[in-house]
Amino acid sequence: MDYFVSIKRSAQKSLSSINKAQRVKIIQQIQKLLEEPRPSQCKKLVGRNGWRIRIGRYRVIYEINDDELNA
Repeated sequence: MDYFVSIKRSAQKSLSSINKAQRVKIIQQIQKLLEEPRPSQCKKLVGRNGWRIRIGRYRVIYEINDDELNA
């Protein structure tokens, strides 16, 4: 199964304001979500469709659309 990632413009803007070292770590973790979208440290959000992972003091909020997988 191949997942894909799309990042909202608002998230891209926020990401660009983070220092380079932290930004690299965040991008690496996002890329790992392509292989394993539900890693052991992820948490299901309550009250909305989505998941989150923490990367240092930052959180990445994301949705998993299993029905839109690239075959």
